[in-house]
Amino acid sequence: MSAPAHSDKKYLFRLHKPREECGLFGIAGSSDAAAHTALGLHALQHRGQESAGIVSFDGKRFYNERELGLVGDIFGDPAVIARLKGSCSIGHVRYSTTGETIKRNIQPLFAELGCGGFAVAHNGNLTNGRALRRDLVRRGCLFQSTTDTEVIIGLMAVSGQPSVVDRLADALRQVEGAYSLVALTEGSVIGVRDPLGVRPLVLGKLGGAYMLASETCALDIIGAEFVRDVSPGEMVVLDANGLTCHNPFPVQPRRFCIFEHIYFARPDSVVEGTSVYDARTRIGRELARESHVPADVVIPVPDSGVPAAIGYAAEAKVPFELGIIRNHYVGRTFIEPTDHIRHLGVKLKHNTNRARIAGKRVILVDDSIVRGTTSIKIVEMVRSAGATQVHMRISSPPTTHSCFYGIDTPERDKLMAARQTIDEMTKTIGVDSLAFISIDGLYRAMGMRGRDANRPQFCDACFTGEYPIPLTDRDGGSLQPQLSLLSGSG
Repeated sequence: MSAPAHSDKKYLFRLHKPREECGLFGIAGSSDAAAHTALGLHALQHRGQESAGIVSFDGKRFYNERELGLVGDIFGDPAVIARLKGSCSIGHVRYSTTGETIKRNIQPLFAELGCGGFAVAHNGNLTNGRALRRDLVRRGCLFQSTTDTEVIIGLMAVSGQPSVVDRLADALRQVEGAYSLVALTEGSVIGVRDPLGVRPLVLGKLGGAYMLASETCALDIIGAEFVRDVSPGEMVVLDANGLTCHNPFPVQPRRFCIFEHIYFARPDSVVEGTSVYDARTRIGRELARESHVPADVVIPVPDSGVPAAIGYAAEAKVPFELGIIRNHYVGRTFIEPTDHIRHLGVKLKHNTNRARIAGKRVILVDDSIVRGTTSIKIVEMVRSAGATQVHMRISSPPTTHSCFYGIDTPERDKLMAARQTIDEMTKTIGVDSLAFISIDGLYRAMGMRGRDANRPQFCDACFTGEYPIPLTDRDGGSLQPQLSLLSGSG
């Protein structure tokens, strides 16, 4: 049974972090395709908790299950998996980057094209989707959803190319933005990454079946072998002949999203050849080298701050303790979130371990500060538990700009670091000191000398304001990502 749709006001904890993007999984050549897809989506649940969907193909027809809610609630019933027949399937977990959560936006989307049935799931955001949609509507295309993913289907529908692979390549040459896609046709599963490789996609194998996933943790859950990352700008086709690779786009410098390493990816995943856990501990070590102050204990803000705090504590030679305990069973509010209840929201999700805090100088390690709302309440809790000093250390640079590439960040005037100096943030949050890792320190932690201003190796626009992909819709009048006519796929 699916969970009901909720407005933004129905979420207690949405204000604290940039929200996860979306998760993709696809498999070809497996007798258990739908079951494997459901398991893969379960491993990717951290990337989207609003809805999930699977589309399969049995050689004759497509089967579809899409609902609002969590993977386990939707696909936990064996009868649901049994309805998804076939040896090929794709799946999607969604956290919408913009727009409301409604059933017609749940992916994968499906359409009957001139070249046959076609289903597609998308992680990312098209920065010219609004302009393209407007043109397609003028040309007579009909749209059923408000997600930018449907623009890709519209472009394929009007393409004059003969095959589905050629139509997809033709459509993607016209779009701007950051994306990874998995698609299902009558006989193949297709995976594509955007030319800059902003969003992740990996290739795996289990027996004779090939699969695609947003992260390696989705391969691990079904015992699949990691083969490699899909290259930026690469299109891979999985079918009865095995694996075929295409390169329909000009080669460009890589600009992988640095926030995958900082926060989004699961710590047990390997992305772009780097262990996420190792990267986060190295970031913590660099943070300690840059900004350590005398303290008695290092405490992470769970769960995302844990690896960085471990690295920080090891470098600073200060004991690491779990001074804040997270309740993992809190999601949407079960009561109307009045201002009073919303204030209690952090206590529903976190509680202090007073014995590890009282009478001590505490360093709190977190991965980011967005609006600052939860940081203020966490610090209040730690002080109430008896900390004599509270110093906050953040394992990312200040988030000063909105993301337009598939991450749900607020408009810029809602970002604390865009409105306040570090000293002002220190006073607002209520800490004795506040420090962020520097942008060069972040790059050093990733094994580089620093950020080369001429050729940065990651997309770090949320820290620098240097957007590597044109923002056509924004510059053409859509002032903020949240105000676009289209809903980002996540």
